Amino acid sequence: MDKTETRTTCCYCGVGCGVLISSENGRIVGVRGDPDHPANYGRLCGKGLSLAASAASDSGRALHPEMRMARDVPRLRVGWDQALDAAADRFADIIRRHGPDAVAFYASGQLLTEDYYLFNKLAKGVAGTNNIDTNSRLCMSSAVTAYKMAFGADGPPACYEDLESAGCVLFAGSNMAYAHPVLFRRLEDARRDWSDARWIVVDPRRTDTAAMADLHLQIQPGTDVALFHGMLHHLIWEGLTDAGYIAAHTEGFDALKRMVRDYTPKMAAEICGVRAEDIATAAEWFGRSPASLSLYCMGLNQSSQGTAKNLALINLHLATGQIGRPGSGPFSLTGQPNAMGGREVGGMATMLAAHRDIANPDHRREVAAHWGVPEARLSSRPGLPAVAMFEALARGEIKAVWIVCTNPAHSLPDLALARQALSRAELVVVQDAFAATDTTAFADILLPAASWGEKEGTVTNSERRVSRVRAAVPPPGEARPDGWIAAEFGRRLAARLHPGEADHFAYADAGQVFDEHRALTVGRDLDMGGLDYRLLEEKGPQQWPLPAGQAEGQARRYVDGVFATDNGKARFHAIDYQPPVDKISAHYPFRLITGRLRDQWHGMSRTGRVPGLFSHSPEPELCMHPEDAERRNLCDGDLVRVASKRGQWVLPLKTDGDLMRGCVFAAMHWSRQFLSSGGCNEATIPAVDGLSFQPELKHAAVRVEKAELPWRALAALRHPDLPALQARLAPLLGDMDYAAMALAGRDTLLLRAAGASPRLDWLMRVLDALALFPGPDVLEYRDDGRGALKRVAWDGDRLAWLVFAGGAQDDRDAGERLLQSLLDGEPWRGPRLAAFSPAAAGAARRDRIVCQCKQVGEAAILARLAQGGGVAELQAELGCGMVCGTCAPELARMASGYRQHA
Repeated sequence: MDKTETRTTCCYCGVGCGVLISSENGRIVGVRGDPDHPANYGRLCGKGLSLAASAASDSGRALHPEMRMARDVPRLRVGWDQALDAAADRFADIIRRHGPDAVAFYASGQLLTEDYYLFNKLAKGVAGTNNIDTNSRLCMSSAVTAYKMAFGADGPPACYEDLESAGCVLFAGSNMAYAHPVLFRRLEDARRDWSDARWIVVDPRRTDTAAMADLHLQIQPGTDVALFHGMLHHLIWEGLTDAGYIAAHTEGFDALKRMVRDYTPKMAAEICGVRAEDIATAAEWFGRSPASLSLYCMGLNQSSQGTAKNLALINLHLATGQIGRPGSGPFSLTGQPNAMGGREVGGMATMLAAHRDIANPDHRREVAAHWGVPEARLSSRPGLPAVAMFEALARGEIKAVWIVCTNPAHSLPDLALARQALSRAELVVVQDAFAATDTTAFADILLPAASWGEKEGTVTNSERRVSRVRAAVPPPGEARPDGWIAAEFGRRLAARLHPGEADHFAYADAGQVFDEHRALTVGRDLDMGGLDYRLLEEKGPQQWPLPAGQAEGQARRYVDGVFATDNGKARFHAIDYQPPVDKISAHYPFRLITGRLRDQWHGMSRTGRVPGLFSHSPEPELCMHPEDAERRNLCDGDLVRVASKRGQWVLPLKTDGDLMRGCVFAAMHWSRQFLSSGGCNEATIPAVDGLSFQPELKHAAVRVEKAELPWRALAALRHPDLPALQARLAPLLGDMDYAAMALAGRDTLLLRAAGASPRLDWLMRVLDALALFPGPDVLEYRDDGRGALKRVAWDGDRLAWLVFAGGAQDDRDAGERLLQSLLDGEPWRGPRLAAFSPAAAGAARRDRIVCQCKQVGEAAILARLAQGGGVAELQAELGCGMVCGTCAPELARMASGYRQHA
């Protein structure tokens, strides 16, 4: 038995946690946090702890190259040489006929830095186009743009050590308890040691993060700029700015001061929908604290005014001198594991490598010389950022697109336009670890990529810390590392377009790619001249800048007050507040806001393989304030249709008093692999920020009305290989008015569906796909006239699977009770025919799991709270909150709420 442990880095958010992988005979069998990694010191969140479970099955993985021989025919399995040669032939032909900008590459913040570097090199240095963008455009580009405008260079000035030193923490557009739970635990620990610390949360929802705040500013969606201007107004007129710092280290303050003169706390309060006194309090806490730290994420960035929101927040730091010292600074938390690395290598349409500018001829000359290509080949015209790229694809201006490690058919705004773009393209190449995503359905060529735990390289986390990623096991089937695929394609494309240049992609290993990348950074603001694989092996993860000759990187930037601008001074920016583009109206009266679930990740291609990660939020839902629901005669569990000017989708309703009236909330994760529609981006708008080109994914005007879908179906099946079932079932979901697939318990697939009329034909296709056939241990009842079908199967004395379909409420209730019995795994008692009996007292209520690690449900927690005590007693007696700790904020909230209502 060959059992080893491999040190690597987590593949989820930008915290960059160190992970130790246990592998045995070529399979990942366990993970634990790396106690020596400075990002997490051994801690992992629930998603990180489940990585071994997500890697347990090869079902659903892309295992072999596939290619269509003609449009509108299924892809066939081919060899790597045939697939890559065909792709190179087609790309080269399109470039010759239509020019370099007729092709595009769309990458991902989940790529390793070395992979990113190679794709950037082949796009800009071989194909000759700047049309390479990334899904980081959808999450971090407003932060990038604001950092460059304010400081002269990209990159957060703060570091994780500042979490322990901050006297005032301002969370803006970040539910950190969900999105960055390991860092949030560091903040919680620091708060216990600093009783005077103050937390301010700016969020339209009362999230778990907001519930723990000393002050929650529950603003109207999209009004952050007005809020920050109102805070700055108070700081200025109460003498809480740092005049010496402003004079010595900044410029542009006078123009900003004149503009914010009108933004009194009273005026800002009217725009934002909060109290003027609370805005003044937030400003007082921020200005008077010895160290004020702001933490922000998608709520600021994903907006048509995203850069302005970032700059307005940065203005507060510059005006008070709250930057460059412990516990202070504007800290953008990246959403993906290597969004920072992609920015380092210039893997976006609007930048060159190592934070260089496309429009600067000296910068183009430097990059061309480093790559050994003619200077004229590097285009001086910025490429098309994500939304514009797919709009050009839809218009036919871009003919071919190469998509790697991302899922734009789910993540782009206005999904109808995204699907149209992929359908119109002459060639779509998709490189992915998973065979069935919303985007792979459009692939003419599908290339199987290695996944987490299967490849080598580096990633850079939110605090500019570079960590090694190592392979613990070989990739399954014929899957290959992303960097290998990029280099092989780059070599082939170069041979066709520029004979003699194929050796530009001759690398012995990932370390050679990293050395080529870091050489481009020397002398730049992100200088990595002293950082190589040897140093990472000897001393562990390192922060940049780390020039040659230095022993360690710089943890905190701008300590000396000298910025990366031409004159060394930071710049204030005076940008007026603008309301959200998509305005509510009588026809679209609700503001749709979107966000993350605690235990899921992006489109769930990885987390959606693990039943335990569904336990906290078992199924998709639309959240609405109870009073809004009551006025519309809507109840919990009703199916509702959510519609904007662009599209619509159906979801079950959940009333939620944590939302403000007039807003509805939907999680962004549910895709066509789990839902009959593409999810919330069916309704979002393609409007983008004019400076960062980041789309407004957080806000859309919608209407909500009851969906009249009386026919319902429920199916549940216990099975040892759930990803295999998911792959068979997902293609059928889109044929229903509503259908949702989820995982439950430890090994159960769950399907719910609804239609305006009975759809037994569709249900029989589902049963065939899942092999739920009649047999000796199966009871069946069928009434085609009523559209009713019931099947229940046993495995010994326990339920194995069930199907309940029809329009009667009694049948639905009976199905829910059987589902609970199936999930409980208890022995069946009584005659089997009782399975078809109407439920005696309504449907059984599923207990929501709060602690995913220990599978502790809400009922057990409330029962323990009823006996007295709080979080400490819950942890000691139930074990919840004692493993990953991600549920700790919710436990504290439940304990506080129970005391208040007792």
